[in-house]
Amino acid sequence: MTRDDILNAAALIFSQKGFHAASMQDIAEAVNLKKGSLYHHVSSKQEILLALLNKALDLLIARIGAVMDMPLSPEQKLRLSMETYLNTLLERKDLAAILLLEHRSLDSDLKAQHIPQRDRLEQLWKDLIREGMDSHIFVCDDPGFITRSILGMLNWTITWYRSDGAMDSKSIASQYADLALMGITDADYRKNQDG
Repeated sequence: MTRDDILNAAALIFSQKGFHAASMQDIAEAVNLKKGSLYHHVSSKQEILLALLNKALDLLIARIGAVMDMPLSPEQKLRLSMETYLNTLLERKDLAAILLLEHRSLDSDLKAQHIPQRDRLEQLWKDLIREGMDSHIFVCDDPGFITRSILGMLNWTITWYRSDGAMDSKSIASQYADLALMGITDADYRKNQDG
């Protein structure tokens, strides 16, 4: 039994039951341990929650960071970042649900440990928006607002997306990117690209 086995089981349980309704007993049973033995691997449900939040953020930061490092235009990076981010959320819906819905359940001392990692992810997006602004491709007054707007669109997709639905994740991400780019792309730049 590894810590990752415990975290994966906890992610599934938290995403199904919610953090508060899930118990350490539920997690122990899911990994075939006695509750007392579980405490050899983790100290508390709060510790598990923080580890899962960090795991989700680490995964997103790694994948979005890789896109940001590519030699692409800001528009291309935005499109690919949105697709990558959405695919990651949908691929790991259990972690996504915990990241988006359960972060408020963290005790205040652990929340202080979580916030810098969350801010690091947001900063990647803000830097991309600023890169587009510096290139005179994007126009906006507040890169933070644009970042939160984009993440809001992407994040809530997990609440309604169905893999057997009319649109696949790539189509959804593409339409989201169209919306975002229409809102922030400089009109003169757009004319030059179209003409």
